[in-house]
Amino acid sequence: MKTLCYLVEAALAWIVFGLFRLLPLDAASWTGGWLGRKIGPFLGGSKTARRNLSRAFPDKSPAEIEEIVTAMWDNLGRVMGEYPHLNAMKTVDARTLKEDEKTPRIIVKGLENVEFMRHSDKSGIFFSGHLGNWEINAMGGVQHLLPLTLVYRAPNNPYTDGLIRYSRRNITRDFAAKGSQGGRHSIEVLREGGHLALLADQKMNDGIPVPFFGRDAMTAPAPAKLAMKFDCHLLPAHIVRTGGANFRMIFSPPLDIPRTGDRQKDTQAIMTAINGLIEGWVREHPEQWMWVHRRWPD
Repeated sequence: MKTLCYLVEAALAWIVFGLFRLLPLDAASWTGGWLGRKIGPFLGGSKTARRNLSRAFPDKSPAEIEEIVTAMWDNLGRVMGEYPHLNAMKTVDARTLKEDEKTPRIIVKGLENVEFMRHSDKSGIFFSGHLGNWEINAMGGVQHLLPLTLVYRAPNNPYTDGLIRYSRRNITRDFAAKGSQGGRHSIEVLREGGHLALLADQKMNDGIPVPFFGRDAMTAPAPAKLAMKFDCHLLPAHIVRTGGANFRMIFSPPLDIPRTGDRQKDTQAIMTAINGLIEGWVREHPEQWMWVHRRWPD
């Protein structure tokens, strides 16, 4: 019975994928955003989003919170509409733009940090969060000659997982699903001098408590532990929607990795720095983060 449900679910996902693919990118993004605005506020996740927002921004009025929730659903709907078009998107180095040149769809700033990693003799871990269209994040590195292994949480439905990998084939062809097998592959990548890309803003029940918006949030310590164990660089990367299906991607310099000899203390310090960066990105664009996630314990 479960297999049948998975097949039906995957078939519906492929149909929606195909319908959005029939539309031009901008039309698909607009349609997804419209659907998100009209349907999203009535879904159960909106209750979680409102609670999270009211705690993260206690100075905001209920009307302001509701405005952010609606805009969040617009962004999530756009992400869905843009999904079939990921392979057609191209990034452009901000340093190469001319004054009279048409603004490209995805402007990348901080590519000197990607170039630094390309010539470094160390492995690297690029971390980001569910901001803007986070699916595009790894594209900046890959399209500028830095192969990345994408660490992700595979859906429970194995047939839907095939759709996800198919959609991301232009971003990377190397994946590491979270879990024991994916963990072993991630370690192999780092040992061989490769680079990982991962999202660091998800709740992990058996993680460590780290401040996020003034409250402890259970946080996966893997980025810190891997960086210390394999002497890796840790690089922040995030993407912001600048309007419609247009984006600005920013790669920041590597973090300083503390090495006091107390691994627990160093892990806490690194993850506090990572959460602080992600919080800063979210504060700048709260409507572009995924507030439906149960990030904090109730």
